[in-house]
Amino acid sequence: MKSGSHVRIPKLDKRASANAHRAGKLAGAALLACSVSAAYAGAELKLSDEASVSIGLGLRASYTNTTNGAPNGTSGSNNFAVENARLFTSAQYGKMFKATMNFNASPSGSTGTPDNLRLMDGIAQFEPYDGFKLWMGRFLPPSERANLYGPFYTSAWSYPGIASVGYGGTLSIIAGRDDGAMVWGNLFDNKLTYSVGAFNGHNRVAGLSNQENNLLYSGRLEYNFWDAEGGYYRNATYLGEKNVFALGASIQNQTNGVGSAAAPGNLKVWDVDLLIEKKLAAGYVPTFEAMYQKTSLGAVDCGSSEPGAPGCLGASGSVGGMVSGKSYLGTLALLFPQKVGWGYFQPFVRYQKQDRDLSATTNKGIDYGVNYLIKGFNAKVSAVYSQLDDSRLPRLAAPKTASSNQFVLGVQLNY
Repeated sequence: MKSGSHVRIPKLDKRASANAHRAGKLAGAALLACSVSAAYAGAELKLSDEASVSIGLGLRASYTNTTNGAPNGTSGSNNFAVENARLFTSAQYGKMFKATMNFNASPSGSTGTPDNLRLMDGIAQFEPYDGFKLWMGRFLPPSERANLYGPFYTSAWSYPGIASVGYGGTLSIIAGRDDGAMVWGNLFDNKLTYSVGAFNGHNRVAGLSNQENNLLYSGRLEYNFWDAEGGYYRNATYLGEKNVFALGASIQNQTNGVGSAAAPGNLKVWDVDLLIEKKLAAGYVPTFEAMYQKTSLGAVDCGSSEPGAPGCLGASGSVGGMVSGKSYLGTLALLFPQKVGWGYFQPFVRYQKQDRDLSATTNKGIDYGVNYLIKGFNAKVSAVYSQLDDSRLPRLAAPKTASSNQFVLGVQLNY
């Protein structure tokens, strides 16, 4: 999960470098003897005229109250959690050769909070031109916009995991990532962004569908009709820094990507997404985001909880859980220009829905919330009330219920 991905004010994009250029306070005394340049709420340590290294931190912590969320299935739960704890690093030699290594603290055992540091991104980058760049390693593949902005750059609080069920969900090794290689670039004054790649993909373990190690192929095409977004990664909102009218589409395809070794099937996920954001004359910034995603499976995937789904035999990583169906995402947000105290308010409402084909069930959620932006995405406080309903839950295990309400208070910091 997604996404993804994850610090950017006062400048709000270029996340390929943005995730990396975040040092400032962390580098501290070591930077005093070096040349330091501020970039995207971070700093750069120059090793020579051509070589530099950057480092940064990202943290998201929250309190959540959920009806029927306690272990007994009927009582309300109260839970504090570190949702994301990340270390961003990058280096470059000249303008063409770059490397990115980002780490994510993942939950361990039953604590539900991050304890173990894992490699999230590990990218060898050859970037001779804006229109042609080659990446190899572990990173976010070409996919829907939501997976390319992740939890740190959404206009809501949480990643839209109900609607984004492709690479942002069960297809990924960690936080929407996979191991592979990709060619991408920006053309026509950065208005057109293309990306295409091959990745290890889904169910590459003994006993599951991909016994031949078939690769997953993924591609994305996007055009910006107003301001160019540039870069590879995306935002759900640019907080008035850009006027955006962007239309994108992506597709992922893998032979024998789902099911078991005895009953394999092909995997195909495609989507279209839209982002419109315009800074008005009075300073207000309305934002509208929408996505439609279609998942087509040639077999019932293991661990999917759909009728007839085989078990995944304890396998982990990019394994199991894919569900045939359709999903929808719609988000409205409005950034107010008046400064209140330290920052600015941005109320939002988000609707998500997943229609499952085989079980004929629906998973949906509506979020009503407000962000308080002290330094954009670098210092953000969010309060969200959510109405959640999954019609498949009562059939899984009593005393679970289909509906629940949730309140979340979250704090996000990036350095």
